[in-house]
Amino acid sequence: MSAFDKYLHAVIMRAMDEAQNDGSATIDAHHLLSSLAADQGSTAQQVLASVGLDRAAVREALDREFEHSLSMVGVSPAAYDLPGPSRASQEPKMGASARLALERSFSSARKKDLRSAHLLLGILQAQIGTVPRALALAGVDQAGLADRVRQTLNSQDQ
Repeated sequence: MSAFDKYLHAVIMRAMDEAQNDGSATIDAHHLLSSLAADQGSTAQQVLASVGLDRAAVREALDREFEHSLSMVGVSPAAYDLPGPSRASQEPKMGASARLALERSFSSARKKDLRSAHLLLGILQAQIGTVPRALALAGVDQAGLADRVRQTLNSQDQ
């Protein structure tokens, strides 16, 4: 198993824990994003932190996106005493958004060249879904952040 394979396994295991804590049956791209934001010292974590997205800020953005989505169908979390999610009892499976993010990551470089920033770029390339909505609500320029990731990758290649 390569160093990147071990790293990817650790990222997915943290994402799985995020999904279970959300009560989700699937690991989705936003769980991967939270996992990367929690990975102290990685390039992906440093790029996220450079725009104010540490683990807590990512969680806050995701919570804001959830509240916004509820409000779009007329449900105000402030008006109701909604229960928190129950921890999922079964191990979450890889969801479609996470699979797509990983596929985009893997297609951006040769396997031996993959790094944490490639995973982040794969997540940021999504044009629809929870991550783009959460980043927009947090005031993060997703395209600008993706460009920053690309610049970081290019500078590491030299």
